[in-house]
Amino acid sequence: MICEHCKQRHANVTVTQVQHGQQVERHYCEVCATQFHPFQFEVSEEPASLQHLLTNWFNFVPITKKETPASNVKTKACPTCGFKYLQFLKQGKFGCGDCYRTFSEQLPQLLEKIQAGTKHVGYVEDAPSKEKIEQQIQELRTAIQQAIEEERYEDAAQLRDDIRALESKVKKGEERA
Repeated sequence: MICEHCKQRHANVTVTQVQHGQQVERHYCEVCATQFHPFQFEVSEEPASLQHLLTNWFNFVPITKKETPASNVKTKACPTCGFKYLQFLKQGKFGCGDCYRTFSEQLPQLLEKIQAGTKHVGYVEDAPSKEKIEQQIQELRTAIQQAIEEERYEDAAQLRDDIRALESKVKKGEERA
């Protein structure tokens, strides 16, 4: 495919935009894409990192509360490892634990743009479905029969209690629905 702008070189950059509710794709060569597209574009043999793409996507220019010029923020370095904020924007990771404190003013602005918020809430596992609980109950009933046949009555009593607990979970789930 030929570049839509210069009509000379092979197009290897595809830009997809939504205009008036319709998706429009444009195909450019690397030279034309760097000249007029709003993304910072660096051609390298390595695939771009997710952090680099997100940084370019949001066209993030850090602004601090003190209205420090962006160039000053980008040259600010971690006192422990010497890592600079510009390096973080390119690589997507810090050099050491102290970098988080050093660049703490810039991080909330970046995180708010790429995720739901700046507070980590952790992963919440979904509650097991009614079918899974009933399957567990059936497995426990099989195990209780085997325990009784082998005269392991204490094990059978524990399994009985487990079955009752699971059955109460199922009953509570039905009451809520």
